[in-house]
Amino acid sequence: RQLSRRPWVFLQGLHSARSSMWRAALLWCQLSALAQPLLAEGVPAAVTPQDCSLECILQGGPACEYCRVTKDDIKKALGFNSVQAFGGCIPWPCFQLLGDEDPKICQHYVHAPTDVKVEFVREPNPNSDAIVISWKPSHYGISFLRGFQVSLQALGGFGVSCQLLLFHRNVSLSASGAQTVYKSDPFTGLSLGSRYAVTVMALPVPEKWEKFYHSEHFSTRTCAEKNGLERCKHDWYPKHIEVQQDGLVITVTFNLAPPNLGIRSYFCVCYANGMKKYSDITPNSSKNQTFYSYQLSGLEEETNYTCEIAANEMDAVRKTFTVYIRGLKAPVSSDGPPHTPSVSVALPLCLAVVFVFGVLLTAVIFWKTRSYRKKLHLKPELFRLYENRTKEEVVSLPKARLIPPRLLICYSRYDGPAHVKAIMHLGTFIQQHMATQVHLDLWETLSVFEDGSVSWHCRQIQECDFVLVICSPGLRQRHEPAGPAKDDDGDEVADLGLNSQSSEAVVHIIGEEVGRAKARGQDLSKYMTAIFEYCEETDIPTELRLVSRYRLTSDLPLLFSHLHGVALHRPGGYLKINHITEEGVSTVPSGAALQWAIREAGTAMRAKRAAHSEGTRPNPGNV
Repeated sequence: RQLSRRPWVFLQGLHSARSSMWRAALLWCQLSALAQPLLAEGVPAAVTPQDCSLECILQGGPACEYCRVTKDDIKKALGFNSVQAFGGCIPWPCFQLLGDEDPKICQHYVHAPTDVKVEFVREPNPNSDAIVISWKPSHYGISFLRGFQVSLQALGGFGVSCQLLLFHRNVSLSASGAQTVYKSDPFTGLSLGSRYAVTVMALPVPEKWEKFYHSEHFSTRTCAEKNGLERCKHDWYPKHIEVQQDGLVITVTFNLAPPNLGIRSYFCVCYANGMKKYSDITPNSSKNQTFYSYQLSGLEEETNYTCEIAANEMDAVRKTFTVYIRGLKAPVSSDGPPHTPSVSVALPLCLAVVFVFGVLLTAVIFWKTRSYRKKLHLKPELFRLYENRTKEEVVSLPKARLIPPRLLICYSRYDGPAHVKAIMHLGTFIQQHMATQVHLDLWETLSVFEDGSVSWHCRQIQECDFVLVICSPGLRQRHEPAGPAKDDDGDEVADLGLNSQSSEAVVHIIGEEVGRAKARGQDLSKYMTAIFEYCEETDIPTELRLVSRYRLTSDLPLLFSHLHGVALHRPGGYLKINHITEEGVSTVPSGAALQWAIREAGTAMRAKRAAHSEGTRPNPGNV
């Protein structure tokens, strides 16, 4: 009877254990359900801008707690278009917008925002991107915070966008408001795969320009990241590649681009031992629209090749794969020993070998004689002939420098906006295709306003590895201060004169540095001068004629050699970089834009000279 009771006791214990476990799980679910509203209340929701006017903000209405001020309201309050006047997003004056009735509103110090983030949002246009900026206010001076100013600038371009976000007059935040997340309105129409800099400022801006803004750099999504690889022509590349060898015949099979991309041809380049083999590929889409096979010919046995295949489009993404050519071994006959050639076959073969040996010996003697003549008579045409016959090979840059060299570009704005545009495109090309970090005042407007033009240039001259001065007629001329500038409507606008008044002082500072280094016997390679094709060497200031000079764009290879310390010529070869040669600059978009800007600036310069000569020509009626 006791043995029969033991299973029932065991089952009762198991049932009680399961019941306690279910009670604990049910209690945990109830606690979680009760805690979710409490957690939701502890995390404040993000605050987005409201659509209201500056008049509503000044009146302090309840519907205008956090508003974006439109450009029309800013122009009405300031009396001019600030973006057109200053060329960028500078801090708008607080007194003009909020401080007319109560100046105390704009007399306090507020620290920079924190936790600045970039969030991508939906953009219907497949060729552009859209973002929203979020941040948190600093708890230092938060009770005096009046709003924020958000600016977005394209790195290496001219695009600038600003948003002014203000609280109404009756808002005063507490310390707990530092955990509130504020957002901007969407920035739309951004170029895909581009670099941007976003800056969030706390208002009012203090008199001491420090710690009042927070900047972040980011890149927009590429076309493939946003739309998918199958919808992007310039980002598409073959994903599936298969290589097969049958004897010395190499067959490569790859997937074709979707028909909607309109890619009709491809190319393949194979490298080995300093040589390259180029192949054009034009598939027949009527037979197969998904895969295509082609054959590689002219490759050497027992050699490893690195091959690249891509669509025959400008700046197309290349897919890399390797090919090893296996050698063929001569088969052994199974019918007996190899057949011995007869005398009638061996005699002509021996004569042919002797003839080839004699030709090679004659060629060697002729080559040594020619080399000796080259040592005695260094004729330029012989060097050009030698360069044309030299094999191309890969040359790596020195690995001693872990970061790219920093280059400061100085110039003058006296020669007009076309010349400034050429400077901008030059900086973009050098940074993209010459492995150099370019510092240009047009790209660092906020830092220039903060430090002052001359102070900013002095700091960059000390910190940069190289300084390049673009010389033009306006750099050597002495100009009187111009009158007030006007916008498109004829209204006077403020002109900060960035670089226009300071270029002469910067040239004198660089000239003093060059003279001091020359007197001490130091290296002058840090400083360089350059002129565009529409300028003359006489435009180079006297104090800068001791340093290296270049003419752009024909001397871009020499400038690359100067920046990276790489010799263009050496025994048996020379350095050739396709994108920076005189004929290869136009093959990349930034190089083509640079050449176009130089031509436009040259046309404007010639027109300016012609107008000046017409104005100074004596009138025959007065002679």
